Amino acid sequence: MALPFELAVGLRYTRAGRRGRRKDGFMSFISGISVASIALGVMALIIVLSVMNGFQKEVRDRMLSVLSHAEVYNLAGSVGNWQDTLGTLKVAESRIVAGAPFVSGQALLSAGAGVQGAMVRGIDPAAEPSVSEIPSAVRMGSVDNLKAGSFGIILGRDLARQLRVGPGDKVTLIVSKGNVTPAGFVPRMKQMTVMGLIDSGHYEFDSTLCVMNVTDAATLFRTGGATGIRLKLSDMNEAPAVVRSIRQHLPSGWYATDWTMQNRTWFAAVQVEKTMMSIILFLIVLVGAFGLVSTLVMTVTEKQSDIAILRTLGASPGSIMRIFMIQGSIVGFTGVAVGVSLGLLIACNLDVIVPFIEGILGVEFLPKEIYFISSMPSDPRASDIVPIAVLSFAMSLIATLYPSWRAARTRPAEALSYEYVRY
Repeated sequence: MALPFELAVGLRYTRAGRRGRRKDGFMSFISGISVASIALGVMALIIVLSVMNGFQKEVRDRMLSVLSHAEVYNLAGSVGNWQDTLGTLKVAESRIVAGAPFVSGQALLSAGAGVQGAMVRGIDPAAEPSVSEIPSAVRMGSVDNLKAGSFGIILGRDLARQLRVGPGDKVTLIVSKGNVTPAGFVPRMKQMTVMGLIDSGHYEFDSTLCVMNVTDAATLFRTGGATGIRLKLSDMNEAPAVVRSIRQHLPSGWYATDWTMQNRTWFAAVQVEKTMMSIILFLIVLVGAFGLVSTLVMTVTEKQSDIAILRTLGASPGSIMRIFMIQGSIVGFTGVAVGVSLGLLIACNLDVIVPFIEGILGVEFLPKEIYFISSMPSDPRASDIVPIAVLSFAMSLIATLYPSWRAARTRPAEALSYEYVRY
């Protein structure tokens, strides 16, 4: 089947220079540079966004090892019978899988001469495994050792290192809800036994978190029982929608939050960084688009006589415009296709490429002693790749408009007379 007239001529101009004149060869070189610029920009965008997505996913997973998908709590105090409340929430929202009671508060931990602030979380050792990964993150101990009335405590690894304590050692827990005496306000203090260490891989939690039995925490903070319920959802990405839904079924004085709200600042910062990096790297694609404009303008100038002959043979200005738009779109599509292919190839094999480069150079890009994520994670997402490819190709098409319009305005008589004078 014969190709359309405009497509055949556009393909011929795109391949020019492989076995043609010197000027055609130069234009073919410029066209190759345009393809390389577009491919480089697209490849860089895919790799950078994939790495940023990988770091975001890695940090999120480590956060959720100690955080729950969602939480509901009573601002006034105890939640009462938390099983009944959980049952009501499950009926109202089918995406809730499990729940567990908790008590949350702040305290000071003292051991020897060391004093550190800590976030205290009271948990139910039997129900906690169904909503978080805290039990699996415990080292040198187990949450099953947190018996009610034993006043045992499990510390974050970095918090224990700061206090210079380990399993079996004693620490003093100081809470602000103390007693008023004739001598003034006296905070409540309780000696606790370290039952284990938590190693979540996230320094923010490992340096501040301490866990105890929910009954012991309620006694120390005088809450009268659990103050909230931690929820596990069927899909953690739907947490904001689930929270909005269950808020309509909560009684007065209750509040619900999710893991995205608890870490809103961090996720907002990551999103801003992704946006700015996308804008910066799109400038590379823009450079390739400007190179495409130059290539097409040079092609139109060089092909004045060809355009004039085509016009005299009956080609309309619209056909001439489509010829050069096809040429530009082929260059743009080639650049985008090459960029997407190389970007995905590199992004999906960073776990092999980065160690190989580190071995050759003898350096370590992410030392384990400094960074808690020592590998180069990568998470290519179609939601990022498709817009990159579409926008880059659209920029290439836009870049073809002016040269194509200029070619369509060529006057056959003037072009042929100029060619006659030149030769």
